[in-house]
Amino acid sequence: MTEEQDHQSNQNQEKDTVDPKAKDNIEEAKEQPADNPLNEESPEKITTPSDQQSSTKKERSTDTKSEPSPTEQSQTEKSKSDKPKSEHTKRPRKKHTKKDQPPEKKEPSPNQPILDHYVKIINKNLSKDAIDDAFVNRSSKELPTIVATPKYYFSIAKLLRDHEELQFHFLSDIHGIDYESHMEIYAYLYSMSRNQSVALKVKLDRENPAISSLAPLWKGASWPENEAYDLLGISFENHPDLKRILLGEDWEGYPLRKDYEPYDVEV
Repeated sequence: MTEEQDHQSNQNQEKDTVDPKAKDNIEEAKEQPADNPLNEESPEKITTPSDQQSSTKKERSTDTKSEPSPTEQSQTEKSKSDKPKSEHTKRPRKKHTKKDQPPEKKEPSPNQPILDHYVKIINKNLSKDAIDDAFVNRSSKELPTIVATPKYYFSIAKLLRDHEELQFHFLSDIHGIDYESHMEIYAYLYSMSRNQSVALKVKLDRENPAISSLAPLWKGASWPENEAYDLLGISFENHPDLKRILLGEDWEGYPLRKDYEPYDVEV
């Protein structure tokens, strides 16, 4: 062998006889990435129990900061309420509904000419002072209504029955009402020959309610007038047999009056 060959073999033997610890260090160095300022990773930090306690305290402090206390909430609400009105958003304008609009003008009732004809006949045959008021009651099927003065109440009823252009021969109902300020008597008449209706009413003094009876004109008026006398205390002059028909003669008061106080409240 030559000297060069001997020298190379010696070097190869030295390489094979490298310290195993140094060999392991070299392999670890190869596995670790090269130092790069752009990809630096912080070494893993070993957490101790004290570090864990401090981290939990920090989390609790952050949670308490995120949820405001009741005093802070009240202060924020006050600050919102103390803001000037100009900062608040304006509410939209309310749309006008049918209730806000002015009432529409109603057309005249179809029974208005009929009522005018009744009034004309009464004024011509009796007096212009005989009628206190006259109107068409729209809430009662457009019923023509005549309000008579107490003096002409019986005379108007007789004229409505006997006049050839009226002929209200049928009395359908009579009843009284207490309005606290006054009382009223309603008489409903019907003309079968003309198929027309009319309401005749009169206002009475509440302290001394008295009016002429219609029983001499219609016999059917006797019973409802007795009922009005029994329950409201209205007296009917020239009634053939005025008496209490539902309550006893010794009964005190009139049950259909607004100021009536029953003897036994529980009953």
